[in-house]
Amino acid sequence: ACASEKNAVKIRQAPVTAIIGMDLDYHEQLPDLFPHDQTAKNWFPDPEGRRIHALRNSSLQGGYFILAARALGLDTGPMSGFDNAKVDELFFADTNVKSNFISTLGYGDPSTIFGRLPRPPFERFNRIL
Repeated sequence: ACASEKNAVKIRQAPVTAIIGMDLDYHEQLPDLFPHDQTAKNWFPDPEGRRIHALRNSSLQGGYFILAARALGLDTGPMSGFDNAKVDELFFADTNVKSNFISTLGYGDPSTIFGRLPRPPFERFNRIL
């Protein structure tokens, strides 16, 4: 009920759907996660700065999640196209976790899976300074 029509079909057909979230209060966990400096949680006093760091780091962790799933032979379907506020209300109520993106997991039907997308040459979108 939270996804766009096309994504809702994919979600219903998948055996597993993961919500990749971001904890906006992650800095409170830093004394345990980064014990080298017990003042680390004080490095992020600005809520907007924390949000940006949380989004970036949850995106990286989500990417690792996808790579690990694919390394195990699973197909993944990472997607936007959903109502973040509804997902947050249904799955993360009373927390400071917010949804970043969704990924389905399973063994897809080869006839319905997109083929590999084009890989433009490096120079098209990158430059070395």
